[in-house]
Amino acid sequence: MKYNRNVTSRFICLILGGGKGTRLHPLTWRRSKPAVPIAGKYRLIDIPISNCLNSGINKIFVLTQFNSASLNRHIKNTYHFDNFTNGFVDILAAEQFDGNLEWFQGTADAVRQSVRNISVTDFDYVMILSGDQLYQMDFELMAKYHVAQNADVTIATIPVNAKDATSFGIMKVNQHGYINSFTEKPDKSVLSKWKSPVGAELISEGREYLASMGIYIFNRSMLRDLLRDNPDATDFGKELIPTALKGGAQVASYMFDGYWTDIGNIESFFQANIELANDIPNFNLFDNVNKIFTRARQLPPSKLQGTTCTNSIIAEGCIIHAKSIVNCVIGIRARIGENSVIQNTYVMGNDFYESLEDLTKQELPIGIGKNTYIDRAIIDKQARIGSNVIIKGDPSLTDAETDTYVVRDGIIAVKKGVTIPDGSRIGKVE
Repeated sequence: MKYNRNVTSRFICLILGGGKGTRLHPLTWRRSKPAVPIAGKYRLIDIPISNCLNSGINKIFVLTQFNSASLNRHIKNTYHFDNFTNGFVDILAAEQFDGNLEWFQGTADAVRQSVRNISVTDFDYVMILSGDQLYQMDFELMAKYHVAQNADVTIATIPVNAKDATSFGIMKVNQHGYINSFTEKPDKSVLSKWKSPVGAELISEGREYLASMGIYIFNRSMLRDLLRDNPDATDFGKELIPTALKGGAQVASYMFDGYWTDIGNIESFFQANIELANDIPNFNLFDNVNKIFTRARQLPPSKLQGTTCTNSIIAEGCIIHAKSIVNCVIGIRARIGENSVIQNTYVMGNDFYESLEDLTKQELPIGIGKNTYIDRAIIDKQARIGSNVIIKGDPSLTDAETDTYVVRDGIIAVKKGVTIPDGSRIGKVE
């Protein structure tokens, strides 16, 4: 980690824990979005925190509200700082207090209600991040840009094409890097008016629209004034940013052209995880400098017996007897039985091991049984999947939900802790 840089040492970071996360259901059935396991051993919250630590920002608040118990526990067990640094990762949970009996109503409201808890910290700038995005970004570069531009607010933007532009907030940026105007999810008929000056290479790729990444830097005084003067505003992108622009604030665009994806729904979550097993993934977990930090669990190495494994990531602590694993991410402590075939699947693994005594008592042990076939699925933690089971997702499947699984965008997501009996058939089974 790199601490005490000249610019970032004057920063604090607020990471927004998100709302109910309904588009990621059932993964958010019993946990908040930032607590959803990713890449087999991490949680989504580890991404923004790691980006901060790698950039020298070590005063971090995580704002939580819905289903926050597992997120709070993960942060408490993971991010410890020694006595020789003033860094911290603190949790600010939604709370009722005199003068306010409401829970967080949106991103801006969450920050407004938390101001009284962060104002005692010494800082000049506030970085605001989302807790449910996958990217690697050096915030020091953005911080230096913000200061050099003499900006009141800086928004990280990413160049997108016309097809994607209709799904984002789009910034109109002038040749000096300042934002003149903003529109939320513009219609195709008006897109041509929202092109911004970008390089020749981006123009040739058709990526002439600058989309907001939901990453903001505010000067302390600007954030204070915006929240105070707009007491009914609940959202940054839809309300406070346009208000700042109308009020004449210097709002700069920091263009980022690296890998970034918003983990907004089951399909994007599934794709982001499966792509990690590519030969050269867009998101690099194997980096000596930009490390992804998470809880150190002291697990044993994984054990594979008679298994052919191709284009897959296997986390630690697994016991695998499968016939083959292809294009998969297998999470911590996963157990997979003999002759099973798992492909195009994210198995989240388990939070604990069952003892030999437990295994003999249980009708179905935690994990995946023998002779089972799983394709295009997400298996949440502590699921008990029997033997001779077929779970096969397919784009042709209709969205649906049962007590044990959900079908979204052709992906079958098995719920946390449920039991799928021996011989079950789920999905497109011919």
